[in-house]
Amino acid sequence: MDKTAVVILNWNGREMLRSFLPSVLDSSEGAAVYVADNASTDNSVQLLRSEFPSVRLITLDENYGFAEGYNRAIQQVEAEYVILLNSDVEVTDNWLSPLVYYMDAHPEVAACQPKIRSWHYREQFEYAGAAGGFMDCYGYPFCRGRVMSVVEDDHGQYDKVIPIFWATGAALMIRRVDYLEVGGLDNTFFAHMEEIDLCWRLRARGRGIVCIPQSVVYHVGGATLKKENPRKTFLNFRNNLLMLYKNLPEHELHAVMRIRTLLDYVAAFVFLLKGQYPNAHAVIQARRAYHKLRAGYADVRAENLRKTVQTVIPERFSYSLLVRFYMFGKKTFSCLVKAGA
Repeated sequence: MDKTAVVILNWNGREMLRSFLPSVLDSSEGAAVYVADNASTDNSVQLLRSEFPSVRLITLDENYGFAEGYNRAIQQVEAEYVILLNSDVEVTDNWLSPLVYYMDAHPEVAACQPKIRSWHYREQFEYAGAAGGFMDCYGYPFCRGRVMSVVEDDHGQYDKVIPIFWATGAALMIRRVDYLEVGGLDNTFFAHMEEIDLCWRLRARGRGIVCIPQSVVYHVGGATLKKENPRKTFLNFRNNLLMLYKNLPEHELHAVMRIRTLLDYVAAFVFLLKGQYPNAHAVIQARRAYHKLRAGYADVRAENLRKTVQTVIPERFSYSLLVRFYMFGKKTFSCLVKAGA
């Protein structure tokens, strides 16, 4: 069995693989490198076989999406640590060593992530991961280095290793045994929010998650669906609601979901005011889809609550991010913490 396996999920990302896979192969000494292909039609598999013969190839028979694609791939990987790495990530020299060293020394930690910088703006944090993820009481995620739409430059202000609520799926190291124990990624999600849901289950069961900024990678981001894409809006809103229903403690569920109903319709109205009609429609469709799926999640919710050993998770803050951001102007993680996060 390998100590560490880097697993890149690919779907029609031939040019991404050609651009970024060399850095992974050059800088991941001691790790097995896998590419799991989600039935690509762009000759990705042929590229891997001809130009990257050292890569261990897993070919899936259809596009299972991010969640189920990784579930199926990790079933076929034998390693103590598995790193879920996006195909549009450029890694740096010695990026793996700090992650492996920390995980070896802290068996109570199930997963970790490196510091994620933007590939386009290399002194800036990357939107969807930055220096570790957190969440407010209503399910809105944010990061050290990125709060709502405000992304900070990296001046070393978040270089301390700290516990986090969620680690980005762009570069997520996890113990394979923990991944399998909590059931992996939720395949109904298909893509978006699935890593936050996974991390919530881990934290609720008493397992730790950290960011290790001594490891640095650069992420292109938005390579599959652009930020304003209505499909992405639909998945983000639907999956966020499912995640809340699956994981919220019983005493919070009804109050939080009532507030989220109001906030979601406000979001749809804001999209309308901006002339983004497909996105407004996507929010409404997401809520309808959530209600159709909710009954089928009753057993999943019951299992999560039964296995919960930690109902109060410090990295899930007790306030509304929207109130702090829009009403009080707290637009960076440092400001949120100083305000009593």
